[in-house]
Amino acid sequence: MTWLFSSLRGYRLRWLRRDALAGLTVWAILVPEALAYAGIAGVPPVVGLYAAPAALVLYAAFGSSRHLVVGPMAATAALSAAVVGELAPGGGARFAAMTAALALMVGGMALLAGLLRLGFVAGFVSEPVLKGFIVGLALTIIVGQLPKLLGIEGGSGDFFERLRALIEGLGSTSFLSAAVGVAALALVVVLKKVAPVVPGSLIAVALGIAAVAVFDLDAHGVAVVGDVETGLPSFGFPDVSLGDLGDLVSGSVGVMLVAFAEGLGAAKTYASRDHYEVDADRELIGLGAAGLGAGLSSGMVVNGSLSKTAVNRSAGARSQLSGLFVAALTVITLLFLTGLFEQLPEPVLAAVVIAALVELVDIDSLVALYRVHTGTLGRMYGVASRPDFTAAVAAMAGVMVFDTLPGLFIGIGVSLLLLLYRSSRPHISELGRLPGDRYFASLDRHPESRRIPGVVVLRVEAGIYFANADRVRSGAREAATREGTRAVVIDAETVPFIDVSGVRMLDGLTDDLGNLGVRLLLARDVGQVRDVLRTAEAAPELRRVYPTVRAAVEAAGTGPGHESGWGEPGFDGNGAG
Repeated sequence: MTWLFSSLRGYRLRWLRRDALAGLTVWAILVPEALAYAGIAGVPPVVGLYAAPAALVLYAAFGSSRHLVVGPMAATAALSAAVVGELAPGGGARFAAMTAALALMVGGMALLAGLLRLGFVAGFVSEPVLKGFIVGLALTIIVGQLPKLLGIEGGSGDFFERLRALIEGLGSTSFLSAAVGVAALALVVVLKKVAPVVPGSLIAVALGIAAVAVFDLDAHGVAVVGDVETGLPSFGFPDVSLGDLGDLVSGSVGVMLVAFAEGLGAAKTYASRDHYEVDADRELIGLGAAGLGAGLSSGMVVNGSLSKTAVNRSAGARSQLSGLFVAALTVITLLFLTGLFEQLPEPVLAAVVIAALVELVDIDSLVALYRVHTGTLGRMYGVASRPDFTAAVAAMAGVMVFDTLPGLFIGIGVSLLLLLYRSSRPHISELGRLPGDRYFASLDRHPESRRIPGVVVLRVEAGIYFANADRVRSGAREAATREGTRAVVIDAETVPFIDVSGVRMLDGLTDDLGNLGVRLLLARDVGQVRDVLRTAEAAPELRRVYPTVRAAVEAAGTGPGHESGWGEPGFDGNGAG
């Protein structure tokens, strides 16, 4: 495969220091987070570490992002606990085996989807939806980390439930824990501003561990990670039956979709910032390979991590070599260093995660989306006049209220509904001739343009199909009822397609206008429209499409020297504006 370890192709030696430093920084975050997320999944903390090395190496081999870091994540850990809990209640060895089997199933499904080139499904996730999804996910993770920062009991559920629990628990804030967490957060943020090349996250973690050792903070109420087992995992297929795998199929689909959405969102976010492309099919293959590696290592479900990718990129990573460093350091940790992280204060860990996510709460981008609207069409479309902003907010709110997967589908659904709504209500511009010019322009945008006496020229700014055919008919009939109208010309240059329902509508409209003594003519159709008009056997008048608007108007009985004032040589009657 030519793209195996593609991020290392053309590697430059001067990147080595940055990749090594980024790997060291991510490792300092991944280890304690993996321990915590294993607890969310209902398995021993060390299972989170088991999942990481093979997943990191295999993603680096097959994935397309230079910055994405894979590993256990909160959302998929919670889903894993829910799926496995229904099949193996009570925990224990069977629960751990089923958790590893779920990682294998998710990885296998993602790998198969990538090989079948189903990454096109990601095309339904527009950039605004992805932006809203990322903002909502970042806010949800941040509000989940704040209780750890302040040393209080955190809540569960959606963003608002967690926020309410946070507010209600403020009275029990641990002053010492809050001081440690806020100091660490301030250190990371300040260093990022004044000395971005300095690994603030790594320094905060080292200082936190040192503070516990020197000041005995854990004895004074500051929570630390706690005991972690030492040693490498056992490798091989988990001890489950084929029936167990069958029971995991439906749950695996949902977990895989969430894992893919989160990973692709993080990968695209940082690819756009550093001006390179990620391939959705390769991301599926990379996720699949990582999942298989995690499952065969007695681990848990893994996916692309938004927070750790943010840390990786901010620490200066240039390639997936940083991920390989993380994998090697995690193996060393399993063998020799688990005791070191037992003394890491949880407020420091929370501070590092929050600092990495704050920059992803990109409110400026949402404001920019709000400013993009349809202008003169705003009154007609309402909220649909700002479809990108509406879809982004829907995805953000969906994640914050209904969780990750529902939020993503809500954003996609709103995007598609707005697209259908707008395409079912196409803007129909009436065109007039610009004084002293060779072109037509829409009357609503260019008040100086003038109507052609006896002829109404309309421009339909959308494809004509079953959902909007009646609206196009109504607009043309309304124009035809004006006093003195002899013809209606449809400038079809902005009609990219037409279906059979649209053709039949135009046939009926031709007859309707004929009864009023008004002709219907088409001008400047594109090839696809012309083909459908011919093969659907449209009325002969409709198949006689005129090459220019002027030609159609002249065919309607108006030409040079008439009241239209067309006397200038070379006027071609093409539309503009």
